[in-house]
Formats: sequence, C-alpha cells, structure tokens
Amino acid sequence: MTIRVIIVDDQAMVRAGFAALLAAQADIDVVGEAPDGRRGIEAARAALPDVVLMDVRMPELDGLAAAREILSPPPGVVQVPKVLMLTTFDVDDYVYEALRAGASGFLLKDAPPADLISAVRVVAAGEALLAPSVTRRLIADFAAQRPALRKNGAALRLNGLTPRETEVLELIARGLSNQEIAGRLVLAEQTVKTHIGRVLSKLGLRDRAQAVVFAYESGLVTPGDR
Repeated sequence: MTIRVIIVDDQAMVRAGFAALLAAQADIDVVGEAPDGRRGIEAARAALPDVVLMDVRMPELDGLAAAREILSPPPGVVQVPKVLMLTTFDVDDYVYEALRAGASGFLLKDAPPADLISAVRVVAAGEALLAPSVTRRLIADFAAQRPALRKNGAALRLNGLTPRETEVLELIARGLSNQEIAGRLVLAEQTVKTHIGRVLSKLGLRDRAQAVVFAYESGLVTPGDR
C-alpha cells in the first residue's frame, strides 16, 4: 500500500527537497504541500494523507496549533492522519506539547535522508517515532519542568490496568521496543502487542508517544529512571 504524505513547511526549498526524496520511494506518494499551518490543515482535509510532515515554527498558524486541529477533526471525518513534527532543535518546547496533542513523534530537519524515509514508514504503520536516546530524555525533561501539566486523574487511571499491563506501559516509557519488552518479560511479541493495544484502549491514548507522556505525567516513571 502506498503511503500518502503531505509536507507543511514555510521554507520552499525544504518542501521541495523532502518531496523529491520521498517521491523517489516506490511506497510513498507526496500528495500535497503547504507553506503554513492554516493551509496545512486545508491540504490535510483535501488530500486525506496517511502522514503529515509538520514544521513546528511557521507563520499564520504554527505547527502545534495545526497539528491539534488535524488530530481533532470535526464530526464526520473518519480518516485522521498521523502527524510527524519537524524541528530544527533537538530540545524544543513545542515537541512535548505536540506529543501531548497526539503527534506520533518528531524528527530533526537535519536528520539523514534515510531517517526521514524510515520515519514516514514507521509512523504510517501506526508506531511512534520515539528514539530512546533523544525523545525519552526530552519528554522526561519537560515532564520534570512542568509538573502543572500533569493531569490530576492520571495516577487514578493507572488503577484500571492489570499488573502486567502496567509493567508493559513502564517498559514502553523506558524506550523499549516490542521485541525488547517480549524478551524482558519472556512473552511472545504478539502477546506484547495485545497488551499494548489494551493499555492504549483503557487509557484512551492514541499511540506509544502518548503512552510515554502519560507514564511520566502519572508518576509511573520519573525523570532519571532507567
């Protein structure tokens, strides 16, 4: 199946470069682009992409606000794309907020071309782009600096999980892949996927990115944990 992508960035050369790179892939089709968040929303609703590459800082409407609108569509909209945020900085105040809003991850603009291609495929497949070496630390830092953002009922919501589901959520937050979780808990990888699906459903979370944020906000995992 071809992955439909739109690119939202205020720099024309960035859009052109990303479009050329992605369009050269047999399984990716660039179906639209936009120079700002407002037109990015319009493009997403018109083209119905699978993935939106969204720059963080743009005129008219920034990427965070645009991502929120795209990920909270009006009634009747069935297909909601995945949003992958693009940022120039590896520690960006918007990144944490974007993940809380439902973005599936973030990618540095100066990442190698292969990383961009891989990121689109990973996000399109329903996974979150959570590189343990960067994203987990970033979320931990923001969670520690912004305790006011933590939801009062988050810890109580953990009570709805079984001990095994809680254990799986903790390992997700520590940056382990499904295969690594399976090895740690001596489970089949498919069983791990089933547990993750139940965790997301019970907590009302979109994907692994929101699961990581929730784990920090609820206090299940604290900054500095390994």
